[in-house]
Amino acid sequence: MKKLILLIIISFSISQITFAQTTEIWIVRHAEKDKSNPEEKDPNLSDEGKIRAGDLAKFLKKVNFDAAFSTSTKRTHQTLDSLIIKKVFDYKDIKALSDTVNAHYLGKTIIIAGHSNTVLEIIEAFKGKRPKDMLTDDDYDYIFHLTLKGNKTKVKMDQFGRPHHL
Repeated sequence: MKKLILLIIISFSISQITFAQTTEIWIVRHAEKDKSNPEEKDPNLSDEGKIRAGDLAKFLKKVNFDAAFSTSTKRTHQTLDSLIIKKVFDYKDIKALSDTVNAHYLGKTIIIAGHSNTVLEIIEAFKGKRPKDMLTDDDYDYIFHLTLKGNKTKVKMDQFGRPHHL
């Protein structure tokens, strides 16, 4: 009987520790892409985009990432290149991305690079509320910080680098 009670107490304690873990997710759109060749399907970052990627590294200099997730495009990977990250994983599906993070990265800090038409959907996939109705093709300077604890998601929106609307 004592062993059963001890097992229940240990199980309960472990579940409380797991439940109380805070997961931090940073979500950013890729920096400015090179538009000099309209035929290019997978462009690199433009010179301005490279500067913004550096600005991202400065903005996040005190954050230690456990992992990063990026679409397979050059521009999303290049946006993350200036950060010190152990591993960058490609993702294709937002639901699968959310499932992977929830299954393997609880209590960790990650960054996700996406696109203007996916960033807000990614926030929603983690049960966060959109802080903006939409992102336009010119919105490069927003970054979103999600804090997940239990069933609650807090979303904070910020801006970094040179403002895009001058």
